[in-house]
Amino acid sequence: MAPTVLPPVLDLAGTAVFALSGALLAARLRQSFVTMSFFALSSGVGGGSVRDAMIGVPVFWLHDPYIAPVIFAVVLVAWFTPHRWWEGRLLEWADAAGMAAFSVLGTAKALAYGVAPFPAIIMGVFTGCIGGVIRDVLAGLPSIIMRPELYVTAAALAAALCATGTLLALPDGIVWSVAAAAGFALRGAALIWKIELPPYSR
Repeated sequence: MAPTVLPPVLDLAGTAVFALSGALLAARLRQSFVTMSFFALSSGVGGGSVRDAMIGVPVFWLHDPYIAPVIFAVVLVAWFTPHRWWEGRLLEWADAAGMAAFSVLGTAKALAYGVAPFPAIIMGVFTGCIGGVIRDVLAGLPSIIMRPELYVTAAALAAALCATGTLLALPDGIVWSVAAAAGFALRGAALIWKIELPPYSR
């Protein structure tokens, strides 16, 4: 089994922003601190847990002493931050950042463990989207992937750019940054201008 090349701080950062989206949704629903913590944990580690289980490696957060404390810190920030500071679209933007980050992380880690490029891209999409799906299911809301604005497409863009750059042997830091920024930008554009794919009409 090949060792992963991903710096642990990347998993930590991706987990934090996705955990924030879960905590903010729980806050919007006026849930308790315990429920908010559960939402944050499920959102923050959901995609990465599925990624690691599918690759067949130890689940990342079970062996990282910092993941759980960071998620708890995110919950504290959300709990004590006045509602007016985040009541706008911060939830959607935190979700977009988490989606983009985990799409890249999922792809890069899959490639590092010898997964073929196209399945690695699919793995990246799964990693980027599943945390948001889990969060919405827990809240009893329509899944994020069922909303009309581009979401899975943005995850696929980030994952595909990551895989392409890696196969071209470009510097990892540049590849990951550009791929994540592109996925985030596409999702952001979709949120601002309501960009969506045409639905099935036959």
